[in-house]
Amino acid sequence: MDQIKKYEFRKVLEELRKKSGRGTELVSVYIPRDKQISDVTSHLKEEYGQAMNIKSKSTRTNVQSSLDSILSKLKYVDIGENGVVIFCGAVEKGGDKTDIETFIVEPPEKIPSYIYHCDSSFFLEPLEEMVEEKEKYGLLVLDRREATIGILTGKVVETTKHLTSAVPGKIRKGGQSALRFQRLREIAIEDFYKRIGEHVTRILLQIGDLKGILIGGPGPTKDDFIKGSYLHYELQNKILGAFDVAYTDESGLFELVDKAEDALEGLDLMREKRFMTRFMKLLANDESMVAYGDEEVRRKLEIGAVGTLLFSEELSTEFMHNLVELAEEIGADVELISTDFEEGVQLKRAFGGVAALLRYRAK
Repeated sequence: MDQIKKYEFRKVLEELRKKSGRGTELVSVYIPRDKQISDVTSHLKEEYGQAMNIKSKSTRTNVQSSLDSILSKLKYVDIGENGVVIFCGAVEKGGDKTDIETFIVEPPEKIPSYIYHCDSSFFLEPLEEMVEEKEKYGLLVLDRREATIGILTGKVVETTKHLTSAVPGKIRKGGQSALRFQRLREIAIEDFYKRIGEHVTRILLQIGDLKGILIGGPGPTKDDFIKGSYLHYELQNKILGAFDVAYTDESGLFELVDKAEDALEGLDLMREKRFMTRFMKLLANDESMVAYGDEEVRRKLEIGAVGTLLFSEELSTEFMHNLVELAEEIGADVELISTDFEEGVQLKRAFGGVAALLRYRAK
């Protein structure tokens, strides 16, 4: 699901989230691809009969009207590869008025199971989970005694490996010189770091879409590990930072994710800032390598000169569609730019909300 489609789908969810009803008058029906429509129809007819027991006449009427509407839609609705979701209910319009509204939504991922739900709001959680970021990050917490490796996928932390070391404590046994003891200890630490690096490399290098690696632990150990470059160079370049955490077992992975929350949330913003910084620099130094404004950007898209199309997220999706289609035709990237930073605000206010980084100089 690309950025624009995800953005559009989130807008749909935002609109549905605003809808509210009285009591349990809003109906949500999730229908998987392999669910027989005849089974859904039978179930909804049963619910229609059960609704006769609702004491409030207005609620009873509204629920039955909603079920009638859904049953009529099922006669012709297209069940796509991912299934379909139907929302229907008496939505409050203010001034003690309601209207029966129906929304048919094609989910971005396969619906795993049939759901029938009635409440004062539409049941959106399954769809919201589908558009949550599920980017993968490598996790490592370590000190000189142990290390734990994990993977963060979306909001789920998975522990993949736990290691313990043979590094002796700081107090040496009798009969050993302090110098020899220290040398043996340093060798053991080095061996442990190498072993950690080998396991991290084996686990994380196979994840093709790995977004970054977070490393945590108490004291300077984590910094020593990073400086020592014990990871494969491709992974070493993906280290996002070191974070102070108290534990180096599985609980340390969760602590690491909590400590790195700001860093993770800032990644999209950093990427957006890089695009806008590049745009501003080119605008000042080599204006023929950028374009801005609807007409100019459209013209550059039509001749295939655009490498990256930049959109303010505050633009309407209807405005975006045509330009995005042109971008897809020529293989240009599309980036949504938020207004959470100064350059993002400038894109919206000074450049009409749309700009482009060009592949070559074009007039």
